[in-house]
Formats: sequence, structure tokens, C-alpha cells
Amino acid sequence: MSENEERQPREREESLCPCKSRMKYGVCCMPFHHRKAKPSTAEQLMRSRYSAYFFRLVDYLVETTHPDTRKPGLRKELTKMVPQVNWANLEVVATAKGEKEDKTGKVEFVANFFVNGEPEELHEVSRFKRYKGDWKYLDGKE
Repeated sequence: MSENEERQPREREESLCPCKSRMKYGVCCMPFHHRKAKPSTAEQLMRSRYSAYFFRLVDYLVETTHPDTRKPGLRKELTKMVPQVNWANLEVVATAKGEKEDKTGKVEFVANFFVNGEPEELHEVSRFKRYKGDWKYLDGKE
């Protein structure tokens, strides 16, 4: 392995997490992405999904979508879409329920991104629901 290949993962781990938590990626979303931990709140799952979009982690996005709303072609759709989008910023506006003891939750957020160099904004209220004890993304309304 070259020095550059060794340095890149360490730099990513030490850099601030794309989810804007102000924590390092290595202690914020990375444990979820590497299946070393599971989000304990709906907001943690939402932030980890944003970071998964940022890093283009299609498998994680599919796995964290609730089976009740997971479309059969989701993996293919995401694989086509994620390379076209460059995520720039995330702001969590509000949360409702979604804590450790809850079974459902909502997270309202604003995400800024670029498609073909053009700025875009997604303002969504996402719904989350537990499935076999784990938080899953159910759906969202813009």
C-alpha cells in the first residue's frame, strides 16, 4: 500500500464529519458506516445517511431504508444518482420524538448540494421508524 493510500483513510477519519455535527468522522458517522455501531436516535440515523450520500455509500443507504418503503430498484437508482450530486451542507432544523426509547421520529433538515455545478436545496421532513429494534428511514416530505 502506498503512503498516499494509507494517509487518505486516516485523514478522512480525523476530518470533521460531513453531517456537520462538529465531531470527527471517525467518532461520528464512520462507526455506523462500518457497521461497528448503530444509531441510537432518528437524528443520528439521518445524519449518518447524509454522510453516506456525501461519501456515496449506496449499500448503507439501502440497508437503512425501512423495508416497508424500500423500492425494489432502490440500489440501482441510488447507484446512478449519487455520483451526480455533490453535497455541501446540512442543517438540522427540528426533531420530534426519535429518541432512544421512541419507536418513531421525525427530523426536519435543509441540505445544500450541487448537480452539474448548479446549487440546489432539499428541505425535507423525514420520518423514521424502528425495524427489529434499529432506526430506519421511512419516507420524507419536501
